[in-house]
Amino acid sequence: MSDIGDWFRSIPLITRYWFAASIAVPFIGKLGLIDFRNLMLVPELVFSRFQLWRPVTATLYFPITPNTGFLYLVNLYFLYHYSTRLETGAFDGRPADYVFMLLFNWICIVITGLLMDMRLLMIPLIMSVLYVWAQFNSEMIVSFWFGTRFKAHYLPWVILVFNFVIGGSFVNELTGNLVGHLYFFLMFKYPMDLGGRSFLSTPEFLYRFFPNTRGGVSGFGVPPTRRPVPQEPPAAGGGGGGRHNWGQGFRLGGE
Repeated sequence: MSDIGDWFRSIPLITRYWFAASIAVPFIGKLGLIDFRNLMLVPELVFSRFQLWRPVTATLYFPITPNTGFLYLVNLYFLYHYSTRLETGAFDGRPADYVFMLLFNWICIVITGLLMDMRLLMIPLIMSVLYVWAQFNSEMIVSFWFGTRFKAHYLPWVILVFNFVIGGSFVNELTGNLVGHLYFFLMFKYPMDLGGRSFLSTPEFLYRFFPNTRGGVSGFGVPPTRRPVPQEPPAAGGGGGGRHNWGQGFRLGGE
């Protein structure tokens, strides 16, 4: 148990709370401690009865059944893996900027969910984070199932196609990809690469709650194409305290 506790405490702070909540809320619904129907996004109940908790719980809840258990575990892995990499890589030392990204993506996904009557929002938010990670590491070669290898830039779309083939639906993945693209374009691509106006910036109050833990001014000052290559956190249980470059790829479902 101590090993599990040490591993859990090694997860970056923001990812740790998101990961823990994404385990706790589904199990609360599974055990019947709260009626799972009260955890889902229902637009008419949000607006007519002011059940304002639903956009939050719908982002954390996922029904755990024999048919959905594997999909839940895969997305839980995506959450842990890519959120950890972003928080300790491109957003290293800038927790306020990472929280702002999550808030921006979440708000966009909630609006989309209300308009499209989407009841569960866990997968779109996770996919939006995966998409942003893929943009920061677009040239990295990653390995997918069945030994396929390609640049990380294509990973979100490969997952979309794969899930469509095996499950017949891609709405969640597409929503997450489009929201992740919107954030990355407005925050980085348009103002830095295309010389346009900056439409997004982290609110100052977030820096008071989540101060930078490294030197430098608030916010991002270097376009992602000019940043140092983010470093991968040491694998759980691995030897040594150093980090290594991400250029060797990985296999989904296992390192």
